[in-house]
Amino acid sequence: MDRLSNTVRPYAWGSTTAIPELLGVDPTGEPQAEMWMGAHPGAPSRLARISGTSDALTEQPLTDIIAADPERELGAAAVEKFGPRFPFLLKLLAAGAPLSLQVHPDLEQARKGYEDEERRSVPIDAPHRTYKDANHKPELICALTPFEGLCGFRRPTEAAQAMAALGVDSLKPYVDLLGAQPEEAALREVLTAILTADPVEMAETVTAAAAAAERLGGAHAPYARIAHHFPGDPGVIAAMLLNYVQLQPGEALFLGAGVPHAYLGGLGVEIMANSDNVLRCGLTPKHIDVPELLRIVRFEATDPGILRPEASPSGEELYETPVDEFRLSRFDLSPGAAPVDLTRHTPQILLCTAGAPRVGTLDLTPGASVFVPSGETVEASGTGTLFRATVVA
Repeated sequence: MDRLSNTVRPYAWGSTTAIPELLGVDPTGEPQAEMWMGAHPGAPSRLARISGTSDALTEQPLTDIIAADPERELGAAAVEKFGPRFPFLLKLLAAGAPLSLQVHPDLEQARKGYEDEERRSVPIDAPHRTYKDANHKPELICALTPFEGLCGFRRPTEAAQAMAALGVDSLKPYVDLLGAQPEEAALREVLTAILTADPVEMAETVTAAAAAAERLGGAHAPYARIAHHFPGDPGVIAAMLLNYVQLQPGEALFLGAGVPHAYLGGLGVEIMANSDNVLRCGLTPKHIDVPELLRIVRFEATDPGILRPEASPSGEELYETPVDEFRLSRFDLSPGAAPVDLTRHTPQILLCTAGAPRVGTLDLTPGASVFVPSGETVEASGTGTLFRATVVA
């Protein structure tokens, strides 16, 4: 078991205070958006191991540790199922402003899209490149504080009512379209119209809609806040097609393939399959591949499906999801209770988010994390909250 040293990513939408407050350090004044835990090549966690060429402890990237002996670190079952790589990325995510409105492909779509762009020699770092790898990117966000987001299409009639209440003439065609049947066709037609509208005319519509939303307040207030960060962006109107969700601490959302979503604000633990494949729908200056996006999006009205953990006799509270690349659970440890056996045949990252639990021989504080190789015996005790991230294999 090894204590991890992790990188904090300073994306512009990040909160300046949430992650520092959890870690118990002074803010730098710059946004601190995500702390990455895992073996993503862009910012792998680091840990101290004895080097093969000396007896000294040296800090090494988790990517190198796994590459040196995948079966020892990940276990034979995980390597057979996912290959010799870490299948997930765990994060602390702190949104101080809305993230882009986005959607992720399923595994087959990702493979075909990646192969197509490779065949056409689209540079991997090109701004218009859509598929960075051949993997899908299901994800789950679990709130540590009250957390706002958008998740999945709401009923077209509900979206039509919200738009109509703004009293903006240029929104009336969308309101009319949303009353058509079948619902899936109506949602597709309206999103297509929003994303392909004349940019100048759309910017005027967004400005008028934002002003009306601010006057109305209430259920319209989130759209006024979004427009404040993205003035004139068509994603402000697209956001009105989606379910607005407020999570309380401990509640979670699962974002599967084809489900449009955006995080608006709050601190949470996020876990995802290890991929960079994102198709954006708005609320961003980055490239939007409209034809591919419309092919990937699942145009169906859905309940956002807020997840609450299911408790087991061992004290583990599991967030059930339909994917194997990650498995997220939580332990609330109490003083005086018997140590909890966390040993598994799969690799684990354990993250402390509250209290001062003891994991093995290590005392953790909020924001601290450890990597536990497959099969290594580990127990947790003391007081606090631990999140366990692993795989199903």
